[in-house]
Amino acid sequence: MFWGKLFLLAALISTVWMAKWNNLCAGRSQNQIRGYDKYGSGAYGAPRGKRVHRGVDVLCSDGSTVYAPFSGVIQSQAKPYGNGNAIDNGIRMTGRGNCVLIFYIKPKKYKGSIKKGDVLGQLLPMQRVYPGIQSHVHIQNCDRSNPTSNL
Repeated sequence: MFWGKLFLLAALISTVWMAKWNNLCAGRSQNQIRGYDKYGSGAYGAPRGKRVHRGVDVLCSDGSTVYAPFSGVIQSQAKPYGNGNAIDNGIRMTGRGNCVLIFYIKPKKYKGSIKKGDVLGQLLPMQRVYPGIQSHVHIQNCDRSNPTSNL
């Protein structure tokens, strides 16, 4: 009896701990991965010249509100390019067994706690840098593993 209750409790805790991430973008009923456009695909592992895409691009309109995917701590600013272009901004966030980089956003803050679903920031103007791309938030696990199952 004790072991059965312990197993049930462990299953419930792991389900809550590893729950799916929140929708990232306002105006979207679910996280949808960017399909193919002239810049390629937003799927994990898609080719990028001589390298592969190590994150997932979730569709989002320029200027849209972006929400925290899970509860945790924003640790620092993260710049995907380091060149100061119009979309060279983002954050590194940890919590609930996750560590992610979220790019192409202007965050409300670069440090501190945040709850799942709280406003993280606004999507930056992707069309200024990549005209014709399907605008998106890039989300990448810190260990570069595939984040798709969390979406």
